[in-house]
Amino acid sequence: QVQLVESGGGLVQSGGSLRLSCVASGHTLRSYRMGWFRQAPGKEREFVAAINWSGGLTTYATSVKGRFTISRDNAKNTVYLQMNNLKPEDTAVYYCAADPRSGYGSSWYEYDYWGQGTQVTVSS
Repeated sequence: QVQLVESGGGLVQSGGSLRLSCVASGHTLRSYRMGWFRQAPGKEREFVAAINWSGGLTTYATSVKGRFTISRDNAKNTVYLQMNNLKPEDTAVYYCAADPRSGYGSSWYEYDYWGQGTQVTVSS
């Protein structure tokens, strides 16, 4: 069983930056694909970014491409989401997700394990 814990959320002004971290326990993430999703109040959970097991393949939602960067450190069992030039519409709870299948996934049902989420609030 994989347990995921996100951290790094908070309140930031528009144009600011945050780096989210997701630390796994219970199993090495070395062979897992990882993803970040977010959910704003009254909206469905949406895909943000994903990365394959080695970090060699990444994909992003159009709305964050060029501003967000997903990366991983398998030695630390950690995945990161660097968020730059944040906008008020980025305000949401951000979730980390993991799955033992290969490749990367951009849909919530492609991930078996989820963290509890971390709140990101961007003020205008």
